[in-house]
Amino acid sequence: MNIIKEAKRMVIKIGSSTLTHENYKMNLRRIETLCRVLSDFCNMGKEIVLVSSGAISAGVAKLGLDHRPATTEEKQAMAAVGQSDLMRIYEHFFSMFGHTVAQMLLTRDVMDNPVAHKNAENTFDTLLRMKCLPIVNENDSISFDEIEFGDNDTLSACVSLISHADVLIILSDIDGLYDSDPHKNPEAKLISAVPVIDEKIMSYAGDSVSNRGTGGLITKLRAAKMVTDSGIPMFLINGQNPDILYDLFEGKHPGTYFMSK
Repeated sequence: MNIIKEAKRMVIKIGSSTLTHENYKMNLRRIETLCRVLSDFCNMGKEIVLVSSGAISAGVAKLGLDHRPATTEEKQAMAAVGQSDLMRIYEHFFSMFGHTVAQMLLTRDVMDNPVAHKNAENTFDTLLRMKCLPIVNENDSISFDEIEFGDNDTLSACVSLISHADVLIILSDIDGLYDSDPHKNPEAKLISAVPVIDEKIMSYAGDSVSNRGTGGLITKLRAAKMVTDSGIPMFLINGQNPDILYDLFEGKHPGTYFMSK
């Protein structure tokens, strides 16, 4: 079965390092391509939820800083500045392709609170029924340890569960899961399919984190385990050219495919 062609509801996650340049400014060419491809998927009749990082990086660029802030207070301030810029860019490009977007900012307690969980579930269903594309980010400006997701890989997995998605696709700055670090080992092999996420698979994750992001391979594997254990398959692919999503639609499997149970 072609999972992407058969899927009705898809969650797409894109990280800060894929959305931005090295100087933290937004990569408008890549964002425009992403919005065009996702709009085309919507035109095919698919329901798309976009989980997007980038608010803190957008805030850093907006205020002209040359580094990502280290303190929680500074990160929260950058997110408050950058979130509106991020949404304005998305709204501009999606409107060019005839689609309306909505912003949803979540904290982790939505997973534990039955009322908040149901409200989020209803909001996703209503927006998608109204042909509106939800764009989700963590509510960084008010998050603290007890209620934060900590990274948008985990957030995308939670959103997949709340929205009852058919598939999760993580667009990253890596090609997929390798059996060793390809930066250190030229013989490293890309793993095209993972039937089960066990200790051996988890051992392949390094602890590298981009200066512009908060996740690493380990957070992506945890997200994959969360969704696949709940019956939702996941793809991890390189998002440098979002047109790669068409390859998935055509039945090709770039990157790594994590099979659902």
